[in-house]
Amino acid sequence: MDTTLNLVQGSGLGLRRSFLTDIIKNPMPEVNFYEIAPENWIPIGGKLGKQFRSLTERYDFICHGLSLSIGSADPLDEVFISQVKDFMNEHQIKFYSEHLSYCSSQGHLYDLMPIPFTSEAVTHVANRIKRVQDILEQKIAIENVSYYAEPGKEMDEIEFFNAVVNEADCDILLDINNIYVNSVNHGYNAEEFLKLIPAKRIAYAHIAGHYVEADDFLVDTHGATITDPVWKLLGQAYELYGVFPTLLERDFNIPSLAELSKEVQTIKTIQNSWSVEHERLSA
Repeated sequence: MDTTLNLVQGSGLGLRRSFLTDIIKNPMPEVNFYEIAPENWIPIGGKLGKQFRSLTERYDFICHGLSLSIGSADPLDEVFISQVKDFMNEHQIKFYSEHLSYCSSQGHLYDLMPIPFTSEAVTHVANRIKRVQDILEQKIAIENVSYYAEPGKEMDEIEFFNAVVNEADCDILLDINNIYVNSVNHGYNAEEFLKLIPAKRIAYAHIAGHYVEADDFLVDTHGATITDPVWKLLGQAYELYGVFPTLLERDFNIPSLAELSKEVQTIKTIQNSWSVEHERLSA
């Protein structure tokens, strides 16, 4: 089974239809790879389909799923997984990632729900991830998610997360903002959480903005600029594990390409500074 590691490099951006045409007309040199939700693009043809093809022919792409519902008790949607496989082959997309959550229970819930942190859930989810990897014939990356409740908790978040990825033998999509949001909402140390991540499994990372409801309650929205503590945490992650590919997510309140470009460039600046520091220490 192929590994996904090191198939993309540098800084990335989540592609949204609202700025697809603008990117084609005005390419963003600081963006090394793009990420799309396959559910939103598999059925697309016509002009949009041709525009999308023009980008996949020029840039590296990742699929980041929204509806696989990896933690659900519902049957795994193997038809959809096969559609993703065909779509990835058609567009030479590098690999696939998903959320460690679920979004269906005898029907779609239209939200990412928290999986109970239990040993039973570890086995259930890991087996489903293994099946996805068997169908795709490659490893996938699983994302640590934001959550606002802890139903049936038997273990800490990091213990649960690591148990799933180790048992499934999958890679990690490390969401930096989610770590920060959860650390505030659930009262743990974000850097200590980072230190327990199995570095060899990190395929790439997400970074995004959040909404401040209160000093002790943040909401992961992907609808705001990235805050200084989240940028700092990204730098700490690079310090711990070296530079890994990192992608900017922005899902609504989408600003101009110039503003998006600034945040992607900030990713690249932090990556470059840690690369230079690593070279200095290694000299």
